[in-house]
Amino acid sequence: MKHLYLLLLLVSFQLKAQNIPVDQSPKDSLKTSLEDTREGHAVIGFFSDTLFKVHNDIGGFSAQERATAINERIQQLKELEYDSSLFTLKSDLTNTQILYGSKVLLAISDQDAALELVDRKTLASSYSNSISEAFKTYKEETSLTSLLKNIGLALLIVIITYLIIKYVLKLFRLLAVKIYEQKNKRIKGIKIRNYTLFDAKSQVNALINLNSIIKWIVLLFIVYISIPLLFGVFPWTKDLGSTLFGYVLSPLKRILFSVIDYLPNLITIAVIIFVFRYVLRGIKYLKSEIELERLKLPGFYPDWASPTYQIIRVLVVAFMIVVIFPYLPGSDSPIFKGVSVFLGFLFTFGSAGSLSNLISGIILTYMRLYKIGDRIKIGNTVGDVVEKNILVTRIKTIKNELVSVPNSTVMSSHTVNFTSEAEKEGLIVHSTVTIGYDVPWNLVHEALIEAAQKTEFILENPKPFVLQTSLNDFYVSYEINAYTHQASKQAIIYSELHAHIQDCCNAREIEIMSPHYTAARDGNTKAVPEEYLPKNYTPGGFIINKRNTDE
Repeated sequence: MKHLYLLLLLVSFQLKAQNIPVDQSPKDSLKTSLEDTREGHAVIGFFSDTLFKVHNDIGGFSAQERATAINERIQQLKELEYDSSLFTLKSDLTNTQILYGSKVLLAISDQDAALELVDRKTLASSYSNSISEAFKTYKEETSLTSLLKNIGLALLIVIITYLIIKYVLKLFRLLAVKIYEQKNKRIKGIKIRNYTLFDAKSQVNALINLNSIIKWIVLLFIVYISIPLLFGVFPWTKDLGSTLFGYVLSPLKRILFSVIDYLPNLITIAVIIFVFRYVLRGIKYLKSEIELERLKLPGFYPDWASPTYQIIRVLVVAFMIVVIFPYLPGSDSPIFKGVSVFLGFLFTFGSAGSLSNLISGIILTYMRLYKIGDRIKIGNTVGDVVEKNILVTRIKTIKNELVSVPNSTVMSSHTVNFTSEAEKEGLIVHSTVTIGYDVPWNLVHEALIEAAQKTEFILENPKPFVLQTSLNDFYVSYEINAYTHQASKQAIIYSELHAHIQDCCNAREIEIMSPHYTAARDGNTKAVPEEYLPKNYTPGGFIINKRNTDE
């Protein structure tokens, strides 16, 4: 009840001093009064430490003016000798004074005591003990003995720091020598399968650089620890030492507490990743079963399994990221959202062509136009497919030229696949020759079929056949057709086929040349190599119209 009385008394004094309206409720008045006196003004000790705070005005002095005057009086004690018996209390009806000898240090009112919820004498005794202990500590730590002891301790810290730095440098130099000695012994480089990530020399250089970085981090840490310890020896610089420690300890504490607070979300993320990981394993198992044709799905080809798995994996991982996103630290911050929008903007407008190729690549996968190793023709490019990815198709031509064709170009042009049916029914290679009407057609058929049968990689069954594709004004067009399973060897097949056609026609004295020329040089030698002509062959003579000659 006594404390409540003092609190109400304090409120009444505040109402009068601040001219608070009478119609203001007691609750609002108390709240306003306490807010005005809550912060207070610090009374500083001898080493810049806070002894207590002054919250209330007295008479014509504000709380700030009271605190300033008290600080000045306490600092004046530095010139005096310490004697705890000289600290005394003197009370009257309104104030209790704290004195050192005859010197008044401060006065405590009922308002001060009411704010601390104690009586005036108790508060005065507490403040007096605080000043006395601070004065005693100041005198002890600024004595000649203490100063000499502190100087000696500071020198000891400097020497120990020097020795630690010296031996740390020696240790790291020794480590560098050991690293060089282990070159091509224990340090042989780093290989991932057949790829050399680091050779021995590169690995040694990387370890030496790492050794140097760690050395400087350790040295900076030693210096950073030794400086606060050195400052903490002297009473005037203790606060500076604590501040330097705080620069490291405060962030570490915040990081530690942030990690502790984030643990529930981290566990949630770990569970989500664990679940999605085994979902992907299950999908991968189905993919393997389909590829090995142990699991057959109607209308689903085995070569679709791998690309379909890649698409599903991307979708599953994307969905996992969407689920995890709210649990990421800073995911709700404006900066994080701004960066996400910016990256999405770049992806959308910077990869329009890539997206077109990507979609075309997916469509081509399921259209099954060609596979790796097929001989194909895209536009004017003919060659074997050596790479087929989601963006481009790479073709190696018969001249060893590597051509990259964007998948969007493949979709917009016609594609010829020479291999897809060659392995099953056989690819038909064909070539056309023109022979004059004076040569029997069955003789030409015989020569062309024989030429095809002599050609390597041509199948005996189905048998080659000849088509007479047109009857022109001066000659007949004969087309030889033959089957082969070797679509990638068309250039060799055609070259050998043409050579055999020449031989077989020459053996039958069939001229492969324009009938116009045959009609014009009636008396000349046949256009057939000499080894194919009869031994008694003589060129024919020119046909002369005798009637015209007689005239």
